[in-house]
Formats: sequence, C-alpha cells, structure tokens
Amino acid sequence: MTPHPKVLIVDDNDLMRTLLRGILRSESYDIIGDAKNGAASLEFIAKTKPDIVFMDVIMPLMDGLEALQRIKELYPEIVVIMITGNPSKENVEESIRNGANGFIIKPFNSARVLDTLNKAWQNRKR
Repeated sequence: MTPHPKVLIVDDNDLMRTLLRGILRSESYDIIGDAKNGAASLEFIAKTKPDIVFMDVIMPLMDGLEALQRIKELYPEIVVIMITGNPSKENVEESIRNGANGFIIKPFNSARVLDTLNKAWQNRKR
C-alpha cells in the first residue's frame, strides 16, 4: 500500500484548520503542518515540500490566490486545492487560471473534502 500524500493546511480560521485536520486524519493522511496565511505557507513549503496544499482564498498578509500563483511558479508539482466561503466567479476563474487542482466551497463536509482531494491527486499523477 502506498503512503498517503503529505498535506499542508492553510487557513486564517483556527476552526477550519482543525476541521480539515480531523477529516484528513480520519483517513490517515499525513498532515505535516498548517499556516495562517499565504506568506507563512510559502515559508513552510520551501522547507517541507508537501504533496498537497489546502489553501483558503481570503486571508491576511497574502491571500490564497497570490500564494497559489507563487506555489505553482516555484513548485508546479504540488497539488493545490482552494477553499472559500465566497465562491465568486472571479475567485473561481483566477484559481483555475493560476493552476488550482480543486475547489471546495464552505461550508463543506468530509465527503466533499475527500472526494475533491482524491480526484485532484489522481489527476495529478496521470
């Protein structure tokens, strides 16, 4: 059996990070860390090279859209799944344009998270 990919969770909301961590750990995913904004996520990624990043769109210091663009420029192999409570057409289009591998709208449930993760991971490996 192959090990689950290494996951980084990026969201400025403590509750959202805790919820995602619980969902992913229940399926034995390797949560290697979390960050509260895009800038902190880039520092963490440079040190740890996760396989998958769950990235909130709206955060302080550096939003998820800017962080997504930088991640894809530096580490195109990393799967990035965007998360938002504000699924505006602009956010969705910019996420796709910047290389997002998946998109989850808050509020979400564990089935939606796991389905999006599995599809993004399988499509990446093709």
